[in-house]
Order: sequence, then structure tokens, then C-alpha cells
Amino acid sequence: MKLHQRNLSRRTAVWLLASLLAAAPATAQTTGAGSEWPTYGADLANTRYAPLNQIDAANFSELEVAWRFSTSNLGPRPEPYYQATPLVVGGMLYATGGTRRAVFALDAATGELKWVFSVDEGARADAAPRRLSGRGLAYWTDGADERIVYVTPGYALVALDARTGRPVPDFGQDGMVDLRRDNDQEIDAVDADIGLQAAPIIANNVVVIGAAHAANNPPADVVPPSPRNVKGYVRGYDVRTGRRLWIFHTVPTADEFGRESWLNDSWSYTGNTGAWGQMSADEELGLVYVPTETPTNDFYGGHRPGDNLFGNSLVALDLRTGERRWHFQITHHEIWDYDLPCAPILADITVGGRRIAAVAQPTKQGWVFVFDRATGEPVWPIEERPVPQGDVPGEWYSPTQPFPTRPPAFERQGIGIDDLIDFTPELRAEAVELVSHYRLGPIYTPPVVSRWEGPRATLVVPSVAGGVNWPGGSLDPETGMLYVSSATNFFPAGLARDPERSEMDYIGSVIAQDPNAQAGSGGGALTVQGLPLLKPPWGRITAIDLNAGEIAWQVPHGATPDNVRNHPQLQGMDIPRTGRPGSVGTLVTGTLVIAGEPGVFTTPSGRRGAMLRGYDKASGAEAGAVYLPAPQTGSPMTYVVDGRQYLVVAVSGGGHFGELIAFALPGA
Repeated sequence: MKLHQRNLSRRTAVWLLASLLAAAPATAQTTGAGSEWPTYGADLANTRYAPLNQIDAANFSELEVAWRFSTSNLGPRPEPYYQATPLVVGGMLYATGGTRRAVFALDAATGELKWVFSVDEGARADAAPRRLSGRGLAYWTDGADERIVYVTPGYALVALDARTGRPVPDFGQDGMVDLRRDNDQEIDAVDADIGLQAAPIIANNVVVIGAAHAANNPPADVVPPSPRNVKGYVRGYDVRTGRRLWIFHTVPTADEFGRESWLNDSWSYTGNTGAWGQMSADEELGLVYVPTETPTNDFYGGHRPGDNLFGNSLVALDLRTGERRWHFQITHHEIWDYDLPCAPILADITVGGRRIAAVAQPTKQGWVFVFDRATGEPVWPIEERPVPQGDVPGEWYSPTQPFPTRPPAFERQGIGIDDLIDFTPELRAEAVELVSHYRLGPIYTPPVVSRWEGPRATLVVPSVAGGVNWPGGSLDPETGMLYVSSATNFFPAGLARDPERSEMDYIGSVIAQDPNAQAGSGGGALTVQGLPLLKPPWGRITAIDLNAGEIAWQVPHGATPDNVRNHPQLQGMDIPRTGRPGSVGTLVTGTLVIAGEPGVFTTPSGRRGAMLRGYDKASGAEAGAVYLPAPQTGSPMTYVVDGRQYLVVAVSGGGHFGELIAFALPGA
């Protein structure tokens, strides 16, 4: 297939030529190890770690805004939810932004714009399942050539000269590779359900690309029209030429390993099963670690009986050939939307006196699965335990699921009466009455067919958003301490028939409080007088010692929401900080764990906004906080230019459009 010629003929690239004359070589302003941020996760291990300590517990609250950069003019409309993490190399900051996912370069010390590149893909981008600014990009150099590589909303791979922002002419066709082609399946050039928000990963001169699809979870008005969909294969490309080197079929073909886990030949038509989160890589072992998602669809698997390899698996692929070296399926026959959302984290740990090169995979379920990254052997036993079975007609249920024995879960799992809000006896009684219409149970209690008379849905805890979601975790490689931010929330998982919208026997549906508005209604509010159904904390940061397989500390993250602090039933009560639910990434430095709040609240001074908080990484004690005009929506990163440490975070939401904010200590 060809790129959509009408749309691509409208391609526009903008270069700010005057600033190009000042563009520095890649190494001009390097100040030592850890001073740059050259990959999405700081390194290919995705540690999100920088051994910097100019900003510490003693001065964190003194941070001032060094510069700000709004992405509002990088597309035809402002970016409402900005998730990017920038890169910094040689004193230049690179990021994506805006509703066309423009790539831009800034002076990392001043925020001055150096160049911009954007592609107007027209209808192809408008129909894409993963639009807007995306989460980032990749940088590559061989010492002479420097490139920025990213994926457009319309699913094209683009290579740019990092100094000028111009497309690399000998990469693909005029700097672009159409990822909808050469994909071992027929994919519509405009309307296909495939794209990517994640940043590519480049290791050993190979660009590895995953795939993402439209979200199926209600109340979003997106349902799979059929059990057939585009398959989310993983591919490797030559970073110099854009030539495809290999492809890994995440849904096995007729003669491949894993096909027997798809009963009734369901491998032949089932789609999705992509890798929409970040990947990590070990260049010495020559492996890339790929976290995969649920096959079509998220809550009903009756059309795909069997365990469904390689869905919901951590897969280690050979960087050179794409061959599977090992895999572990985290969830068999997944029907809770518990796909693997974030990067595996590589850690060198010592367990029982033995040094292990490990890979740790945080999950939406609230576990961290830890493996030997060369062999795939679990560091601690992972047990197959019986799980509840369901009664949805036509569904296939796995009798067991994998349960790690270490580390313990860092999030609440499953839901019972003891998990409900209990600020007052009256609120607890109202919560008990509310959940009496729903199915409760331990983790992996399956969805139900929604009936107004009950059960209306299964209350799934953690929710489909986690636990951990796409921001993942961060690691201190000096101590082997893993830090994860997580949310305590639930999701009402119900199913309904809707033949006008889908050929599938059942699709996910949240049943409403109104019995006359059931399937696809948006669900009504499962709250208790406007308060969350579950008792706090609702957001937390957890430190996990990967050497011992134990939780070292856990603290609520985020101020108590306004609707709780100001609730009439709670006046006069001493309510400890509750934390705030939401997905935020963490950053580890020489002394701190840093994360912004995921929601807007009113500060003591009366300003609406959020706080960027620093915690002592050894104890979890809060070291300080600075004001943000909007919630953190991209993961924080840090770097040093000319001896000054900067801390940058993307914010948006609450009516505030996408913006990068750089903090530094006073001076300079």
C-alpha cells in the first residue's frame, strides 16, 4: 500500500533557519555522566534515574521557573492532555507537542525555540486511534550523524537531522517509512485501527516499533465492531536506512509457536495484541523487552478461546533477528483490560548473595514480576493459583493465573466490604447498600452480563487504568530500589449485547443508575455523596527493594481533593492526606524521588493548580513542593547545562493546555 498521497502532499516542515546557525554539536555542553537525558526513560534500561544532587531536600522548595514552553501553537488547536517526556543531548532539548505531534528543539538552558518539524497527514491522522502529541521520541548518533526518530499520529516512522530538523533523505522515502505497509497483513491506508503514542526505542542501531489500537473500555464510545481487527505486530528497522529488518507476530501465524494457545483457529482473525507501552533493551545481551496488550477485545474473549499467546506477555526478542528468546504470560486469556502498560525496568540486583541481571515489569494489577533478563527465569517463584470462574455465555475462562510470591502487591487487589469508605458509619452504610447491586470478589473476578436487577457489573480493583499505567516506575541502580506511583480505584466491568454496534457476542458496557439507560450509557456515578467508593489512600508512591523482594516504604501521593476536604459530612474531622488517583511518572535523582500531582486542587493561597513534590528516596519523607499551574501529565526528567540542574515536566488539564515547565534553583 502507498502512503495517502493526497494527505502527504500537504506535508509541511518549518525550520527556523536563523537558530540553526547556533545549533551546537551533540557534545558541546555535556558536563559529565548523568547530565543528559538521551532516551525516553533516561537510558535503555528505563530507570528514569539521574545521579544529580544540586537539587536536594534542603532546597527543593526554593525551585523557581527557569523557562516555560507552550505547545498551543504547534497544531490547529491546543493540546488538552500533554504526555511528553523530553530528551536532552548536547544542550538541546527535543520533544513532541501539539495536536499534530510536531517535533521541536529548544535551547535546554533558556527554552528558546531552535526548530520545528510537523506533518499534516489530513484524514489519515484524523482517523487514527492514537492522536495528539504522543509521549516522546528517540535520539541516535554514531558520533558523526545525529537523528531524532518518532512516529506520527497516522503511523509513519520519521527520521530527522537532530541539528536542523530536516528529514533524513536516505531514510525510507524522503525521511519517512509508512508503518502500515510491510506489516504482513492488509491494512487500510487511512482508516485502519492502528497507531502508536509511545516513543520508539533504538538499540544496536535497530529502531523497534510497537502498535496501539483504539481503547475499548467504556464509557468511551469506542467498541470493537468485530472480533477481527488489525494485529499489533512488533518490528525492527535499520536506523540508517529505514529498511525493515524483522517482524514478530504477537498473534502467532499457522506454523508458529503459540498457535495452539488459540483454540478454534481464533489466531487467524483476532487482532490487537500490540505493544503500546514503552520498551527497554539490553544491548550487551542483544535483547529488547516487549510488554504486550490484550487481544480483541478487552472484556469478552469468547471469540478467542485459549490462553492467547503472546497477549499480556513480557517477550524478550533478539534485537538482530526479532526471534523470541523467552516470554512469560502475565495474564492468561485476559478479560479485565489488564494489559502491560509500561516499560520493563532493567536492574542488577543481589538476591540471596547471588548477583542477577534482572528485568522488573510493573503491572496494572499492582504487582512487579521480576525475571532473569537473559533466561526469563523468575527471580522468585511465580505460582499458578485458581481464580474465580464466570458465567458469561460463550466465554472461556483460564482456571488459574500467575501470582508472584515476591515482591508483595503494592496496590489494593480485589474488593470487599472492608475496602469501602468508612469516614463515618453513615457513609459506610451507604457504600454497602450501593455495592449490593454489584459483584465483589478477589482479583480476577470476571466481568458479568449487566442486569439492572443485579449484578450490574463486577467491581474490578485495581481498575483498568491500574495500579500502574503507562508512566511506569523508576529505579535507583545504586540501591536496587524501585519506585512506582499507583492509583487505588475500581472499574465496573459489565457486558452487554449490542448487535447494531458490534458483531461480537458481548462488548464492555457500564450500566447506568437509570434502568432505562443501560448499555453504553456512561455508567452513572458510583460514589457515596460525591466521595470515592473506596477508602483512601487513593494515590501512593511505593518503594520496593528488589534485592529483598520487599516493600521498603509507601506514602500517599497528592493533596486531599477539594471535594473531600470541603465535604459537609467531614467537617471537623482530622483526615490524613489521602493522595490523589491518577497516572504520574516518578523521577529518581541522587537523593530524591520526584513526582507531580495528577489532579487540580485549590492551594492554601487560593490558587487552582497542583504541586510538584520531592520525597527523600530512602525514607519517603516529603522534602518539599513547588506549585504547578496544572497537573503533571508527562513524566518528569532532569539534566545539567553549564553547571545548572534543570527539572522539566509536562503539565496540562483543568483547562490548562499543554506546556513544558523547567525549574531550577535561583541564580544564573
